[in-house]
Amino acid sequence: MRVYFDNAATTPIDPEVLKEMYKVMENNYGNPSSIHAHGREARSLIERSRKTIANLLHTSPAEIFFTSGGTEADNTAIRCGIIDNQLKHAVSSRLEHHAVIHTLEAMEKLGTIKLSFVDVDGKGNINYDHLEELLKNNSRSLVSLMHANNELGTISDMERIGDICEMHNAIYHSDTVQTMGHYKHDLKKLKAHFMVCAAHKLHGPKGIGFLHVNHRIKIKPFIYGGAQERNMRGGTENVYGIVGLAKALEIAYADMEQNHQYVQGLKTYMIDQLKENVYGIDFNGEIDPMKSLYTVLNVSFPCSDMADMLLFNLDIAGISASGGSACSSGTDIGSHVLSAIGGNSSRPSVRFSFSKYNTKEEVDFTVAKLKELCLVTV
Repeated sequence: MRVYFDNAATTPIDPEVLKEMYKVMENNYGNPSSIHAHGREARSLIERSRKTIANLLHTSPAEIFFTSGGTEADNTAIRCGIIDNQLKHAVSSRLEHHAVIHTLEAMEKLGTIKLSFVDVDGKGNINYDHLEELLKNNSRSLVSLMHANNELGTISDMERIGDICEMHNAIYHSDTVQTMGHYKHDLKKLKAHFMVCAAHKLHGPKGIGFLHVNHRIKIKPFIYGGAQERNMRGGTENVYGIVGLAKALEIAYADMEQNHQYVQGLKTYMIDQLKENVYGIDFNGEIDPMKSLYTVLNVSFPCSDMADMLLFNLDIAGISASGGSACSSGTDIGSHVLSAIGGNSSRPSVRFSFSKYNTKEEVDFTVAKLKELCLVTV
């Protein structure tokens, strides 16, 4: 059996999405910036997709800007949000994706901003009182805090953060890559200025995403070179990627309740099976369904004598999982997220992340292999 439990890194493309993309690749090859019929057809597909996404998120199509993915969207929001609004202070957490942390640290190193980190507890929950304190004692700030952590699954309270930011006239950016398409976002109610999406996290294609820019905020382009995206992003649009993204989000919203219930059931089942079969098991981050992303489970194992080999042996057994963010794979520096919450570095930790395509049989197979590998059982 081959098992794929690394859906937080990337998801398999939904067959319906592939069909839509293939039709575009085969028939709609015109440049959407061209004024002839072929170009107009491609332009129509882009704008139809933008409208589909905007309707699902309860916002205006004018607030959706297509990007190459989550990293570009995060960089655009942070850099342009700070520079174009002449901000001198930013608040984030040490749990953020490197697309956020490294961008902010680079701006601090250049002297553009002072960077503050909000306190988090041992499960990755934000200290909202400390966030208020940081905003109260500094100039107008950019706040960049993700909706759900990609390694732990711990969820932040976007409504509360939005209220705090509004109170202190701060600009709020949320990396929503892990929750877009998995939870409903009503952008008429949320007070975030920037939110992001990467299609490959919700059964869409890689290389396409979008940045939501609330009409209350104004920024200049991050990438120059053309008048695409209403003068906000230079570069010929990824037409079939955009169509695939819109289709993936449409499917996600149509099946959201059903998928949520099913995938949460798999996660809960795996938690119970691990507790029953592997002695000394623990979990990093929140596992309460009300506080945790239903697609992510970060497990701390007792078999410290084989910490460096656990992921390797799972791979040999046909099980794909992750030790942290896939964007950091190939490094040996360990997880910055686990370090930030004071995780026990002597114990191996594995992130299992689920999708609608996983099964209980795959959970059973994985738990049996982990029981065998860790050697210490109940």
